[in-house]
Amino acid sequence: MNEIDFLADEIYRRYGNIKRARGPFLYTEKRVRLTDLYQEGGRAILGWGGGSAFTMLKNALDRGATGSYRTDFSYRLEKAVNDLFVGDHRKIFVFPSKMDAVAAAVAVSQDHTCVYHPWHQTEVDFSLMECIILEPALPWSSSIFILAVRENEANMAKMHENGKKTIRLASPMEAAVTRSIYNLIAALQTRSEKDWFIYDNSINRYWERKGPYLFPKIPMDSYRDFVLHCLDLGIVISPVYEIPSIVPFGADR
Repeated sequence: MNEIDFLADEIYRRYGNIKRARGPFLYTEKRVRLTDLYQEGGRAILGWGGGSAFTMLKNALDRGATGSYRTDFSYRLEKAVNDLFVGDHRKIFVFPSKMDAVAAAVAVSQDHTCVYHPWHQTEVDFSLMECIILEPALPWSSSIFILAVRENEANMAKMHENGKKTIRLASPMEAAVTRSIYNLIAALQTRSEKDWFIYDNSINRYWERKGPYLFPKIPMDSYRDFVLHCLDLGIVISPVYEIPSIVPFGADR
């Protein structure tokens, strides 16, 4: 059993099924509200529910544009990624796993590849990166990894050779991911240190905070017990030691 399944089983054992989720909270069938610091490893960093991204998904479904053909959502998704990473135009490729995306990226440029984490890599100049891997801030997109490659002849030739494992998203999911990127762009303009440091008195004993990300001070060999202790207190943290927890934006400190 992996750590994520372990966490799901422990939540169920204590609180039953999750009935709904909003913002940084999970609402259980035992009427206990859990504060979520795991946030799907960052996929729910903008909050559960998806907001307007979910609305875009439903609108696309209502239009019936759900086949394997191309729609205008494909162009919009690439445009959204380029609006996020302003600079040279980037071509996007979608992969079903992080391993596949990283393998393709390092085949293009091992020294100029990075994985994007919003609000964290303030020292990284993304304009110098040939390849950027983006995990959409969308809770139900765990098998979507976007590789944004600087578009030039050399890079496209390498992607032709190494991009065999790409997938095509159905247009409703393209619409939702596109909207989630614009939601992230908007959040980048409003969320900042002022929204995270207010929790420091509660978290500094247990985590080192970098932006909204929480890196455990707990020793690795004690971490699973710490996960369970937090869960007993109604707090869901990252079950994976190497994946940081996240400040629950909007929660009462």
